[in-house]
Amino acid sequence: MKKSLTVIAAVLVSLGLAACGSQGAKDASQASTAAASSDAAVTEGASKAEGTSASAQESKAADAKDSGAASSFRTVDEIKSSGTIKIGVFSDKAPFGYVDDKGEYQGYDVYYAHRIADDLGVNVEFTSLDPASRVEYVATGKVDITLANFTVTPERAEQVDFALPYMKVALGVVSPDNAVIKSVDDLKGKTLIIAKGTTAETYFEKNYPDIKLQKYDAYADAYNALLDGRGDAFSTDNTEVIAWAKSNPGFTVGIETLGDYDTIAAAVAKGNTTLLDFLNDEIKTLGEEKFFHKDYEETLKPVFGDNTDPDSMVVEGGVIE
Repeated sequence: MKKSLTVIAAVLVSLGLAACGSQGAKDASQASTAAASSDAAVTEGASKAEGTSASAQESKAADAKDSGAASSFRTVDEIKSSGTIKIGVFSDKAPFGYVDDKGEYQGYDVYYAHRIADDLGVNVEFTSLDPASRVEYVATGKVDITLANFTVTPERAEQVDFALPYMKVALGVVSPDNAVIKSVDDLKGKTLIIAKGTTAETYFEKNYPDIKLQKYDAYADAYNALLDGRGDAFSTDNTEVIAWAKSNPGFTVGIETLGDYDTIAAAVAKGNTTLLDFLNDEIKTLGEEKFFHKDYEETLKPVFGDNTDPDSMVVEGGVIE
């Protein structure tokens, strides 16, 4: 537009000079000046418009960025609207989370997951997690809830929000019958197998840095390493190693309780208050009907047997007794 106005002004000047002499030149000169002023006004207006447009675009970009951050999790209403809740569980940690021979998810955590979905009135979509991926998957919204035998720790609580607990555990150590590890001292000069991203990894690195650790991403790989003799013992939650030893003759849990008792809880993304509040209310309601004792009877008792006290593991109503 600026170029067009300049050309027009030049033409007017030429015509004025030719037709009207000096007076015409004077008038034409004034016309040229007016055209230039008009051109400047147009340019200034365009600049302002462009500035306004840029500001609007920047504002929208900021809003989109903020919206993107918020959309890293789904609220309860959004989950209900979708008709499906996404829950991360283990697929190789029987009897807490595993896939059976029919390809179906089973276990203590899975039993609870189905109840959550039922009470929300939605279907459940399971995602198989490795120990080290539990924080990432829920923090980034890949799953709505991590329910994979997840021990509450201060470090994890900085990255996710934990609901009230539904289980309690300590660490345990399982080893071959012909070389049972009965104390941490027995691990000196030996190799301890652990799964990455677990409390066992944190505990031994902090308290016993001289013990050689052999780390695996998946529980199945860790247990296979123990079965193959690639390590001298394996440590994880005592509830799990006790159950595993019962199903695998030739192995003994020589250390049944190591370190402090910890709690197991569901986790949601930081700031997802609607889902966190739902889970906390759910835990309290389920406690009134002794839901987790029923869960234990269905999923854990067949493995642990009659000699194990459910109250040594089960937490009802989110209250540790």
